[in-house]
Amino acid sequence: MNLKHMLMQGFVLVLASSALTTPSQTIEAVGTSTAIHEPAAMSVGEVRAVDHIAKKITLKHGEIENLGMPRMTMVFHVKDPAMLDSFKQGDKVQFRADRMRGVIVVTQLRSAE
Repeated sequence: MNLKHMLMQGFVLVLASSALTTPSQTIEAVGTSTAIHEPAAMSVGEVRAVDHIAKKITLKHGEIENLGMPRMTMVFHVKDPAMLDSFKQGDKVQFRADRMRGVIVVTQLRSAE
């Protein structure tokens, strides 16, 4: 089987599998196998500080699976500063953090209680 034929088979496989997924899923085609990945689960944490002026939140958090980050305490930028209005030090939260332009940003934040 030549390279052109193999590439065409992979392309057809990706096209066929895309009809079976929702927009929130991603497809990864490797060779002749296809894997579907659901969006990562929310991480858990505790608010240590909220900085409305700098638009940042400090969280003591568990593992952040989608970033391969172990548990620690760190400062995060937030995608929407209005998210900070509902939280104070000591609140238990669930959150989603993503890498955006090289910076880790909290993109979703909700109470865990």
